[in-house]
Amino acid sequence: MNNNPYSQLFESVQIGPVVTKNRFYQVPHCCGMGHLRPRAHAAMRAVKAKGGWGVVSTEEAEIHPSSDLAPYAEQRVWDKKDIPALKLMTDAVHEHGALAAIELTHSGHNSTNLFSRIPAMSPNAQAVNFLYPKQARRMTKKDISDFRAWHRRAALNARDAGFDIVYVYAGHGMSVAQQFILPDMNNRTDEYGGSLENRLRLTRELLEETKEAIGDSCGIAFRFAVDELKGKDGMQFEEEGRAVVELLAEHPDLWDVNVSDWSNDSQTSRFQTEEAYQMPYVGFVKSITTKPVVGVGRLTSPDLMLKLVKQGTLDLIGAARPSIADPYLPNKIKEQKTDQIKECIGCNICVSSDNFSVPIRCTQNPTMGEEWRRGWDPENIKPNVTDQKVLVVGSGPSGLECTVQLARRGYQVTLAEAQNNLGGRVLFESSLKGLSNWKRVVDNRTHEILQKNNVEVYKDSRLTAELIGELGINNIFLATGSSWRKDGIGRSRRSPIQGLGGISVYSPEEVVQSLEDINGPLVVYDDEQGYLAGVIADHLSSEKVEIIFVTPASVVSPWTDSTLEQKRVQASLINSGVKIICNQSIKKIENKTAVLECVFSGSITKLPCESIVMVTERISDTALYDSLIQNNFDGKTSYNIKIIGDAP
Repeated sequence: MNNNPYSQLFESVQIGPVVTKNRFYQVPHCCGMGHLRPRAHAAMRAVKAKGGWGVVSTEEAEIHPSSDLAPYAEQRVWDKKDIPALKLMTDAVHEHGALAAIELTHSGHNSTNLFSRIPAMSPNAQAVNFLYPKQARRMTKKDISDFRAWHRRAALNARDAGFDIVYVYAGHGMSVAQQFILPDMNNRTDEYGGSLENRLRLTRELLEETKEAIGDSCGIAFRFAVDELKGKDGMQFEEEGRAVVELLAEHPDLWDVNVSDWSNDSQTSRFQTEEAYQMPYVGFVKSITTKPVVGVGRLTSPDLMLKLVKQGTLDLIGAARPSIADPYLPNKIKEQKTDQIKECIGCNICVSSDNFSVPIRCTQNPTMGEEWRRGWDPENIKPNVTDQKVLVVGSGPSGLECTVQLARRGYQVTLAEAQNNLGGRVLFESSLKGLSNWKRVVDNRTHEILQKNNVEVYKDSRLTAELIGELGINNIFLATGSSWRKDGIGRSRRSPIQGLGGISVYSPEEVVQSLEDINGPLVVYDDEQGYLAGVIADHLSSEKVEIIFVTPASVVSPWTDSTLEQKRVQASLINSGVKIICNQSIKKIENKTAVLECVFSGSITKLPCESIVMVTERISDTALYDSLIQNNFDGKTSYNIKIIGDAP
């Protein structure tokens, strides 16, 4: 370690009565497992501890049935019956020498209590945050007293479950503590409302009572959002955010500081490409408190991490998404293998999993969420059991990952790509506005492949069944991908749009390559309702193409709500001057006019249309697969064939 330029990152840090083994701190993040899948949760966190993270945290843990987040699968510490499930995680983390942290949470009006059926509570009487016809009632003094007792009891149970660090949580708009602090969520006139000191009273009580209960054995962390990024309409770090830190400077053993809400704290790279983007908001905290500070901002660069520590901005390098993309990030820095780090691309597919209440997944780390069920590990894979050769056809993300893992197992792999570059669809999508970080998916894997002596790569090599027969390789993985259809078939209709022959019709790839030939205005028709149509419209608008965005959906790119970016997507198009027409499907094209049909009423409107880009549905390229399977069926061959990625 003495020769490691990053040795300072591996220094220990005192957090109250406990000490970390290094400065790498996996902050609390959701994972779609929680109390529903405790063994899967424990196995996932254990891999991070094994990968070198000095502190590994849970997601938010409900402290009482009146803060029931169902159907979302978060943690629970309602009572002692939850201790055995939580202990699975702490034991697994401790086995690898890391500290275990838990984020105690009562979500106030961010809870619907659909499972517990208990009325929601909040500083004020107000609607719950979710689209559900339910309202939270104003907390009485007894409710506040009960809440403090629940929190203290949860802290004691967390200690008994083996946690080393216990959180008081006031961030993301998702906790009672923060809801009391924020003036727009707290209009009380008693001692818990009005002045900042009054609004901060409950948080101060929680910190003091938690430390009194377990502070002799557990570090007490305070997770606080110093800025809501709402300007004068919300908390700002220069004003009340700073004042909160000043008033509570020495109360917690650790300051975990970020911005609010979740969509700001976990901004996608599409709208925030730079690492450490939160530092301008949280950098002041170290100047106020003597306690250690952890911060986040999609930090993946070891040099930047070291800089933040050396300049006194952070004591601990916080990470949620980077720890998901590469659980072994700390070990790779320690072993000076920084070129092997899988950097987070900021796509928020991890976030979408939690929003869908399913186990977490990651674009960069396909083992994420499968550590327990399948025994997967991102850096350790079972060795080969034979000396058979393998052929991988197609070098998109699935083909590249397949090649990497087969090569790691020790197989002799041949990778054939029809184009002259490796990367498939990622090369195109990463060239679009805001998506440059997505190319990390290709760069990381091609870098490893080119260093392997058991991989042969052939570009400009479009294979047929006959050519595969000449190779003499029986184990075949087909990652031949898919292409966007141009006939209008999509979610809203299962028959082609009539009249497309009279206008110019483009696929997403074609329209980007044909900017000089487009006759505007150009209709971008989104009947896939994912992310790409919004990206295409934004990209083309930045190239000064006049765009009309038409979709049967009620908003632009509705799937991106699950990745916390839908509002930013729609705002970007509006600010770029894109005309948006929602709730309309294209019935037909006639006389260079799109006949639009309202998805609700069936009423008809017409829109001039000389050019259109179709983002509706993809057609899998299965021709080679079909041919090889037919040869197997006819008895001509006996291949072991697997079709993967977008091709199935």
